[in-house]
Amino acid sequence: MAEKTFTPALGRSGLTGAYDLAIRLLTRERAWRTALLEQVAPRDGEAIIDVGCGTGSFAILMKQWAPGSRIVGLDPDPDVLARAEAKAKREGVVIEWRQGYASDAAASGKRFDKTVSSLVFHQIPMPGKRSGIAAMLAALKPGGQLNIADYALQESLVMRSLFRLTVQCLGGVADTQPNADGAIEAILTEISGSSVIPQRVVPTLTGAISPVHGGGSKGLITRTNCR
Repeated sequence: MAEKTFTPALGRSGLTGAYDLAIRLLTRERAWRTALLEQVAPRDGEAIIDVGCGTGSFAILMKQWAPGSRIVGLDPDPDVLARAEAKAKREGVVIEWRQGYASDAAASGKRFDKTVSSLVFHQIPMPGKRSGIAAMLAALKPGGQLNIADYALQESLVMRSLFRLTVQCLGGVADTQPNADGAIEAILTEISGSSVIPQRVVPTLTGAISPVHGGGSKGLITRTNCR
């Protein structure tokens, strides 16, 4: 079996230190993170895993929203995990950090009330997109909720052009183009059995970002919109 690899934040390991600044300046971070946070709505007592947690920004937001929750951050990159841990210490929150891939979300056997992933799946090859989303669903307790915010269908010429000039210039075309063509919606529809209908999304300088949520194996998949 081939050794697993991953695409670093911003597509290149040398750019990891600039990741948080780039996300803040180029992606309307407050708009889509706020929409995703309100969608996840963490509650005290819940266990939530952030798949592909990166530098920990969203995991920290969830813990601050619900201090009594148990938040787990999962990422294959030891560099970003170290940055996430340092950031959490500065913010005074306790989060469990694990090194692993999206497909490892259910590996521990423990189940979560909610699973979440943001700006991860556009960097993963198609087989990994499928296995990662399936693992996120498998990691849920009965009635649990899956949440994804990522570059999904790029419907307009402007969004497709911006996506091409930014995300694809850094991360290449092979893994990112399926997202621009609606792969995330298609995979969720296939796995859940519920149709995903593209609606308004969050337009950014890097393309459109779409928060999506749904329940367990046959849960309804819908899209959260914001402007």
